Amino acid sequence: MCELLGMSANVPTDICFSFTGLIQRGGRTGPHKDGWGITFYEGKGCRTFKDPAPSFNSPIARLVQEYPIKSRAVISHIRQANRGEVALENTHPFTRELWGRHWSYAHNGQLKGYQRLAVGHFRPVGQTDSERAFCWLLHQLWLKYPRPPRNWPAVFRYIALLADQLRQRGVFNMLLSDGRFVMAYCSTNLYWITRRAPFGKATLLDHDVEIDFQQQTAPDDVVSVIATQPLTGDETWHKITPGEFVLFHNGVQLA
Repeated sequence: MCELLGMSANVPTDICFSFTGLIQRGGRTGPHKDGWGITFYEGKGCRTFKDPAPSFNSPIARLVQEYPIKSRAVISHIRQANRGEVALENTHPFTRELWGRHWSYAHNGQLKGYQRLAVGHFRPVGQTDSERAFCWLLHQLWLKYPRPPRNWPAVFRYIALLADQLRQRGVFNMLLSDGRFVMAYCSTNLYWITRRAPFGKATLLDHDVEIDFQQQTAPDDVVSVIATQPLTGDETWHKITPGEFVLFHNGVQLA
């Protein structure tokens, strides 16, 4: 299985602390050594860094870890390959355009019968079940909303129904974002935490790193982080019930 990491914030925020914990699991404290990737949103644009090498010793991961890119929406993934070879084209997150926005997606799990999923003009580039499921999901959205929708919470509720269908094919833990919203759908394991004033200290489980968020934030900051497993041991993480989803906008939980 792979591991996921996402962030939603009300101000541009770096994810260096959480990312430092995640990449240790990519071959050092965990078996997810078959590549990693991260997507940062900046307005309508996004920048993605990927590497099919293990994240814990990837020079590109060190660049991201040490370069505090600030964003309001981030999706990241470390891979343990089960469908498709270890290659850049099979490395998450995957990104496609829909309604004039970049949609980014990362998946943890394994699906059966995914070859039969109709994808329309959203064609997979690699060989993974994950990317094909993403293309199918976007195709279903395009069929239901031929014009850009206005009721965005309703759109994500529909996405959750689509995710329910994919979950029937196997394990389907997912992070999805269009740069404004960050959605987490749980099939087996996903946790989230929202940090807001009064901020405290936190220590990573996978690396000897501690941070005092009070020194790094302003009183009005709100930052939510989603992960496959909690990244810190001295904070309270909330587990998403399997079959349910959580939606964040500007760091605040909407659903």
